Amino acid sequence: MSGVDHRLLITAIFAVFALLELFAGRFITKATTRRDLVIEVVSSVTILAFTVPGIVWIVDAAGQSLVPQWRDLWVDWPWWLMLVVLLVADDMTQYWWHRINHSVPWLFHLHRAHHTARYMSVRMTFRNNVFYYWLMPGLWLSAGLIFLGFGSVYAVYAIVKMAVIVGAHSSVRWDAPLYRSTLGRTIMWVLERLISTPATHNAHHGLHADDPATFYAGNYGNLLFLWDVVFGTARITRTYPRAYGVENEAPRSWRHELLWPLFRR
Repeated sequence: MSGVDHRLLITAIFAVFALLELFAGRFITKATTRRDLVIEVVSSVTILAFTVPGIVWIVDAAGQSLVPQWRDLWVDWPWWLMLVVLLVADDMTQYWWHRINHSVPWLFHLHRAHHTARYMSVRMTFRNNVFYYWLMPGLWLSAGLIFLGFGSVYAVYAIVKMAVIVGAHSSVRWDAPLYRSTLGRTIMWVLERLISTPATHNAHHGLHADDPATFYAGNYGNLLFLWDVVFGTARITRTYPRAYGVENEAPRSWRHELLWPLFRR
């Protein structure tokens, strides 16, 4: 699968969820402000047009210059082994990067924008400080693995990962109907321990600590919720918070949220 193909499919995934939200009247709601739209447009355009292509280009150029003999060195590895390596090098490190940003107060400036939204939506999937992704270890490791020959497997992996992440952020909760039947609840017992779902990820975005459906001190997983299960940060409620945002948050400018530390409060 070519790079163009997987980017088109990822775009299609966004479009499908965006249309579902649009038809449900949840794509842009009264809770959305002009400030929210600025943060979401700038952060999304930045990561898709500059950050990810930039990291891949830098790593490829460095590899070509320093170790050109390593290009496609591991291209003959079996696909399942490449997948295991990607899950650890990309998804597990993203879990830890996400968790550390919540644990270290000054680092939370890089991630605050993702939580100040008063709603869930596909629009907020990439809603972060622009430096959050430049500093994400998994993107650099993934670029290195692509240089070593993981490109085709990474393309499929990226499609699946983005489908899960976009679905977990969407205001159209795909898991809700499954909780209404015995068979659905059985299926969800497995899925909610394996991948991020709307219920588990919504809990991470809940506003009020006293809301039983809120758990912002955990549920950090992106593709795999399994990391939360393994590392003891999982909470499964099968319910959804009554409100979203950061509790007791002081107002900050969009410049602060997008460009800290260049702009401070």
